[in-house]
Amino acid sequence: MPVGINQPSNQIKLTNVSLVRMKKGKKRFEIACYKNKVLEWRNKIEKDVSNVLQIENVFLNVSKGQVAPKADLEKAFPKKSLQDIITDILDHGELQVGEKERNAELERTKNEVIDIVAGKLVDPKTKRVYTTGMIEKALDQLSSAAATQQGDKKEGESKEEAEDKGKAKELPKWSGIVTTKSAKSQALFAMKALIAHQPIPVARMQMKLRVTCPTSVLKQAIKTAPKAQAGAEEKASTGTVKDAILGFMENLESQDTLGAEWEAVGLVEPGAFKGLNELIEGQTKGRGNVEVLEMAVGADE
Repeated sequence: MPVGINQPSNQIKLTNVSLVRMKKGKKRFEIACYKNKVLEWRNKIEKDVSNVLQIENVFLNVSKGQVAPKADLEKAFPKKSLQDIITDILDHGELQVGEKERNAELERTKNEVIDIVAGKLVDPKTKRVYTTGMIEKALDQLSSAAATQQGDKKEGESKEEAEDKGKAKELPKWSGIVTTKSAKSQALFAMKALIAHQPIPVARMQMKLRVTCPTSVLKQAIKTAPKAQAGAEEKASTGTVKDAILGFMENLESQDTLGAEWEAVGLVEPGAFKGLNELIEGQTKGRGNVEVLEMAVGADE
C-alpha cells in the first residue's frame, strides 16, 4: 500500500505573491501580498488591508508555507494583536519583488514619467510638444552623461576642471528611473534636469492668465511679496505692484486700462501661479483677480 504523506498543519502554500519582510531579533517575519498592492497601500490609495494581503497571517517563510508560531510573534511584537503586527510589517517592512516583477514595475513607472514630462514641456520656439520617444531619448542622454561623469573622476584635476565640476554639481543630475519614488516626483525632477541641461530645446508649457487690478493699487510699493518664479523673484521683491505682477509673466500679450481697473493677459510658468495669486490677494485685498484662460498653452494644431 502506498504510504500517505502527512503535511504539517501549519503549512500553507502560496504562489504568485509579493513578499514584505521584517527582521525582529533573530527571526524574520513575512507577509504574502498581492502584486502592486503594497505600494498602493503605502501611498494611501488602497485602505482595505484585506485587498492587499493574500492571506491575513504572518509567516516565517512564505515560499515554504511556514506560518509564524504565536510564541515567536508575542516575543517579537509584545502586546500587539495579529492585525497590528501585519500592519507594522506592511508599513515598515522590506518589499521583496522578483526580477520579472521589478522590470515590469520599472517599465510602468518609466512610461508614466515620460508621459507626464511629454505633456508639460514644449519646444520654446515652436511651442509644440515633443513625442514621448524624443523625451525618452533626451532623458537617456542625461543619464548616460551622468554615468560618464561619475566614471571619469580622476585625481590631480586642474583648477578649471574643479571649478567646472563645482558648477555642474549645482545642476540637477538625472540618473534614470527608479521604482522607490513616485512617478510624479521623478517627472518633476526630470523636467528640472531637461530644462537645466537642454539636451533638446525645452521649456515648461505655460498657463495663459488674465490679471485684473485696481489702478489705484498699481503704483503702490508692494508690502510683502510672495516668492516669484526663477528670474522674477527680484522684480517681485522690489518696486510697485505692477512691477511685481509683470515680473511673474514670461510673455505679456496685452494690457489695458478700463476705467478704474487695469487688465493684463500673459503667459506664466505653472509654478508661478500660486505666488501671483497670493500677490494679487494680498495687495488688492480681494479687489483684484487672477483668471486662468488656458491651463496649457502650446502651438495650435
